[in-house]
Amino acid sequence: MSRDTLAGSMVYSTTQAERVRTMLAGRPGLTEKEMFGGIAFLLGGNMAVGVHGEDLIVRVNPAQTNALLRELGAKPFDLSGSRGPPAGWLLVAPTGYRTDVALRTWIGRGTAYASSLPKKVPKKTQSKRR
Repeated sequence: MSRDTLAGSMVYSTTQAERVRTMLAGRPGLTEKEMFGGIAFLLGGNMAVGVHGEDLIVRVNPAQTNALLRELGAKPFDLSGSRGPPAGWLLVAPTGYRTDVALRTWIGRGTAYASSLPKKVPKKTQSKRR
């Protein structure tokens, strides 16, 4: 059985997604959404971390981008093509988050930044009133 999920063009490591999901369990305001060809974990509607292929997507304070790119496995997350990678978006190869301590550190960076942003108002199509 494959450890990857294929939903349309969404291919990401379900093993890595499950590690992230487990570490984020119980966090208030957490939602999951398929995006960027993978799965993203959002806090208050703002992306914190995700999984793209085998890589971890981490959204960080743009001012920290250059410093964090020096960390093991970190590289720019560039979906824009010719415009160049946006500051504050990183991909981290599995070598950079192999241990639970390293993964928890990256998730902490992503959740800290997402938590610092204003909450996004859900679109009407997503509203689920209780």
